[in-house]
Amino acid sequence: MGKILVFTEAANGKLKRSSIELLTAAKKSGQPFIAAIAGSQAAGAAPALSSSGAAEVHTFEDGKFDQYNPELYTAALSDLITKSGATVVLASASALGKDLFPRIAARLKSAVLSDCTELSFNGDKAVVKRPVYSGKAFAKVTFDQSPIQFVLMRANQLPTEELSGGSAAVTKHAAPAGDLKTLIKDVVKGTSEKLDLTEANIIVSGGRGLKEAANFKMLNDLADVLGATVGASRAVVDAGWVSHGMQVGQTGKTVAPSLYIAVGVSGAIQHLAGMSGSKVIVAINSDPNAPIFQKATYGIVGDAFEIVPKLTEEFKKALHK
Repeated sequence: MGKILVFTEAANGKLKRSSIELLTAAKKSGQPFIAAIAGSQAAGAAPALSSSGAAEVHTFEDGKFDQYNPELYTAALSDLITKSGATVVLASASALGKDLFPRIAARLKSAVLSDCTELSFNGDKAVVKRPVYSGKAFAKVTFDQSPIQFVLMRANQLPTEELSGGSAAVTKHAAPAGDLKTLIKDVVKGTSEKLDLTEANIIVSGGRGLKEAANFKMLNDLADVLGATVGASRAVVDAGWVSHGMQVGQTGKTVAPSLYIAVGVSGAIQHLAGMSGSKVIVAINSDPNAPIFQKATYGIVGDAFEIVPKLTEEFKKALHK
C-alpha cells in the first residue's frame, strides 16, 4: 500500500478550506497519510493537522520559510517527500502550489497533474478528472510509470469533514544547509480582508458592462451583504479599473465557488475557463445573446444598474429577518 503526503496551506492561523478538502480525501482513501506545512502559519496550524488523522505531521517553522522562496521550498519538500516514502502528493492548485510542485516533480523525475476537479483512488493509484481545451471537455487521467504522483486540486471541489480522531506527533524541520541563489527581500500584499478568489464560496464578478471603475462600488455593496469576494474579467483588469489579483479566467485565477454572480460579463471563452466549475452561476447582462447565458444556471436580461441595487436590498431584507 502506498503512502500519501498532503501539503497544506493556512491563513490567519487556520487551515484553508482547500487543505481541509485534501486531508479529508486522504483520510477517505484508506491509505496512511502524512501532513506537511511551511511558513509563518505552520505553528498555528500544527494542532489541527495533528488531530486530522494523519500518521505524521511535519512543519517547516524556520524563519527562512516565512517568505515563499522556490529554491528553499523545493529543496526542503523534495527531501521530505523522498525520506517519507510517499507515492502520492496532494496539494492545492494555488499560486504557490502551481509554482512549487512542478519544480519538485521535475527534481524527482515524476509527473504532475494540475487543476484537477475530481479525485479518487484505485488501490494506490490516484485517478483524477481535469479540464482540457479551456474547460470545453474533461479528461479522466491516471499516472503511468511515475515514481511519485503529484496531484494539484482546485479549491472548493471536494467535500470536507471535521478534522478529528488523531494525535500525531509533530516534527519540526530546519531550513536545509547551503547558500541560496535567490533571496526574497519583501512581499507586498493587498489590503483586502476578504477571502482570496480561489477560496471564496461566493463571488460577485464584473465586466465591461459596468462602464467604468467607479461602478464596481455597486458590486462591493452586494458582496458585503453576501459575504462574497469581488472578481473581474480580463477586459476591466486590462483597462486598469481593478487590480490583476481580481481577475478570473484563463490568464487570471481559476475559481469554483458555490455561487458565482457575473454582472456585465459577456462570457468570453477565456473567462469561462476560469469559472465554469462554479456550482451555481447567475448572469446579469443587457445582451440576451451574451455567451455567459449558455453557462448560466439563472440568467437575468436587463440593466445591471437597476437590477444589482434591487438584489442588494432584497438580500439585506432576507438575511436580516
